[in-house]
Amino acid sequence: MSSERAKKIKMMLFDVDGVMTDGTIFLFPAPGAGAGQETHDHRERMADKGGFGFASREMIETKGFNAHDGTGFSLARLGGLKTGIITKRISETVALRARDLKIEHVYQGQQDKASAFYEILEKEGLTPQQVSYVGDDVIDLPVMRLCGLAIAVKNARPEVLRESHYVTQHEGGKGAVRDAIEYVLREQGSLDRVVEEYIRSRAAAPVSPQD
Repeated sequence: MSSERAKKIKMMLFDVDGVMTDGTIFLFPAPGAGAGQETHDHRERMADKGGFGFASREMIETKGFNAHDGTGFSLARLGGLKTGIITKRISETVALRARDLKIEHVYQGQQDKASAFYEILEKEGLTPQQVSYVGDDVIDLPVMRLCGLAIAVKNARPEVLRESHYVTQHEGGKGAVRDAIEYVLREQGSLDRVVEEYIRSRAAAPVSPQD
């Protein structure tokens, strides 16, 4: 049962496009040279392979993120869950959002997501059963088949929905990440406590921009 699987989870991993976002990619003129140089260099190295991101100094790739999901990452942290992202595309926007949300593991440019998954397990000393993964497309299936709790967003591809243990109530980029985090915390019996702790911490301190 997915409930029993959720109780064992100590880390939650997420795809980005179609999970943390609705999958839309925006292209805008770059504001200036030098921004996100490390990410740009990484993207340039993968440019000839296709699908990893736009290797351009004139244009910048941006995405839209959901504020409810941002709060979800705060709840996960309060609930003792570590977090990470594994995504094929390479974007400075993702790097910035990950830093903003204090996401512990950020793996961009990952066509072989299973390798990144195993590397994270080794770093954290976790077993596959202690990790969940949230995905939406077939590139996510290798990790979803390995992890302890495979979660699909509501609008995931049919193949992904069939192999998931739990499906979120909301679509990717529209609260699906929050659904996944709250599901795990609820099954672990800590959601109510974590929400109250979050409220108390915000009442005692200035609200941060991502909230």
